[in-house]
Amino acid sequence: MKALLALEDGSVFEGRSLGVPGRTYGEVVFNTGMTGYQEILTDPSYAGQIVCLTYPLIGNYGINSEDFESRRVQVEGLVVREAADLPSNWRAGRTLDQYLKENNVVAIEGVDTRALTRALRIRGVMMGAISTEETPAEILERIRQSPGYSGIDFVRRVTTEQPYEWPAEGEERYRVALLDCGVKYNIMRNLARLGCRTIVFPCTARPEEILERNPDGIVLSPGPGDPDTLGYVVETVKKLVGRKPIMGVCLGNQILGYAFGSRTFKLKFGHRGSNHPVKDLLTGRVYITSQNHGYAVDPAELQGGMEVSQINLNDGTVEGLRHRELPIFSIQYHPEASPGPRDTKGFFAEFVQMLQDAGRGTTVP
Repeated sequence: MKALLALEDGSVFEGRSLGVPGRTYGEVVFNTGMTGYQEILTDPSYAGQIVCLTYPLIGNYGINSEDFESRRVQVEGLVVREAADLPSNWRAGRTLDQYLKENNVVAIEGVDTRALTRALRIRGVMMGAISTEETPAEILERIRQSPGYSGIDFVRRVTTEQPYEWPAEGEERYRVALLDCGVKYNIMRNLARLGCRTIVFPCTARPEEILERNPDGIVLSPGPGDPDTLGYVVETVKKLVGRKPIMGVCLGNQILGYAFGSRTFKLKFGHRGSNHPVKDLLTGRVYITSQNHGYAVDPAELQGGMEVSQINLNDGTVEGLRHRELPIFSIQYHPEASPGPRDTKGFFAEFVQMLQDAGRGTTVP
């Protein structure tokens, strides 16, 4: 079945329907990772977005039952050059197309993804739509009448509705509170391997509700959307600062930036992929990182003892913050990867060391 992808600037790309027929709408972005399409599909940070995968063959190792990063597909739509019909992997349980159909996802294949990616790099990310039901003119008119990406609180759409716990593996040493703005399961898996039981709270949880569980430390999760819409989360974090050690990941880095007087700005086409170089300003070490974000912290207005600790070597944007006195640090990328390199998973161990140095843990009920 024929399908169309249209962008708000009037560009139209023809292809074939993948997943279910129908229509979908979102901000069109691209990810340069060569693997990890299953984790990308279920990453809550992609809520509200149509994802173009730049690697030309997608689905070649199928879909398995273990590599999901959340409870459902989070992307609004998917764009690929070619979807494999016959996956080859011993863990594969179904094809990409079958999985998309099971989850009612509208997608398109046969698109010149190189041309699409080039357009997004030159003009910046923009709103778009995939449809098997409309003419180009009808799609473009619908895009013009639909809301933009910034200004929508996608975090409320992906956060957990009720608190839940993720148990530690082996001996339980610490209890960690995680504020869920769109967490990936692999964050809890990494904490569990280090002896942490994680209590996951909704993004709307009050500071008192979090502190009454007496956590040893607090993690601020990744998540989707414009952080400028999350004033209620920022106010919660302000009231947690100084009470417990804090680690922020991706959106959590931006939330901490707001909590210490700064703001964010929108990147032209974002950082989404598995090969972004980041330099640690203290050690000089360069990490190859997995990233997925469209906003960056403006370092100019940071105050209250917070300073930039890491930068992106491609464009110089902020990739990490660290407080000069309090046990607080954050990183803009994904130490849990999934997909991507594992260069930075040591930051989970650094967080646990921070808990130990603060005299936390060892007596977890």
